[in-house]
Amino acid sequence: MNISDTSSLFNEMQALSVQAKGLESQLPATQSAQGDFSQLLKQAIDNVNGLQQNTGELRNRFEMGDRDVSLGDVMIAASKSSVAFEATVQVRNKMVEAYKDIMSMPV
Repeated sequence: MNISDTSSLFNEMQALSVQAKGLESQLPATQSAQGDFSQLLKQAIDNVNGLQQNTGELRNRFEMGDRDVSLGDVMIAASKSSVAFEATVQVRNKMVEAYKDIMSMPV
């Protein structure tokens, strides 16, 4: 497990999340050195949560017959939240794997 791979994956996931929300202009110029890791992780999880809540809201509005929400909008939102969630699970798995590797190292 290479730590730089996990860091770049996290940065890419955060950038994709911001891009999916259409907030590219709010993305800081330097992401890796300035942020605290726990803070960045919380932001990423909050972004995934926001995408899932948005999907739920769109689904409810579509099911209630709101003409402003199309089936395509609902499906795109569902796909975005699904991809974001899967990426988060993969990052978690890599972090657990790295933790296990570190804990199994001889002292």
